[in-house]
Amino acid sequence: MLVIYLVAITAEAMSGALAAGRRHMDIFGVAVIAFVTALGGGTIRDVILGHYPIGWTQHPEYVYLVLGAGLLTTVIARYMHRLHRIFLALDAMGLIAFSLIGSNIALALGYPTVVVIMSGMITGISGGILRDVLCNQVPVVFRRELYASVSLAVCALFLILKAQGVGMNLNTAICFTSGLSLRLLAIHFHWRLPTFTYRQRWD
Repeated sequence: MLVIYLVAITAEAMSGALAAGRRHMDIFGVAVIAFVTALGGGTIRDVILGHYPIGWTQHPEYVYLVLGAGLLTTVIARYMHRLHRIFLALDAMGLIAFSLIGSNIALALGYPTVVVIMSGMITGISGGILRDVLCNQVPVVFRRELYASVSLAVCALFLILKAQGVGMNLNTAICFTSGLSLRLLAIHFHWRLPTFTYRQRWD
């Protein structure tokens, strides 16, 4: 899981840097958005759950990794359109890994089921929400192919399998494979939740 986590925060940092670039931010802005995107979800989760010390404060190498990935993106951005599909797959891996990590942390702290699921979702999607809010756009997780709902499904499946006595390693493997498959299928077939549109009418 550690290797997947490192891949995940690297991919999220790069997505944050690209979002900053689309908003014509300077290098400091790129670094901040990369950091928030990669590590923001875990930070919010730890603050909400009272899980201290916050993870990245004990592993400064994670900070160096995400800042380095963000700054590297400014150099290779012109070539990244060729890696679009790979990047989407890495992002999907990050979503699933973050969701499982968040669920595990809440379980270890003894929180009830609904909090465990929310912890997984917060870890999985909050970094992207912060990125989009800081870049002044509607968060992608609320308006594109199944994303937050994939995180919800993974967290629920994880708890169901745990309740059935499935071992942690097998449980993690099943959830990771299932969640990744669902996310990639949603991207390929453009699966989305129904949207709600409301326009005020004045008579």
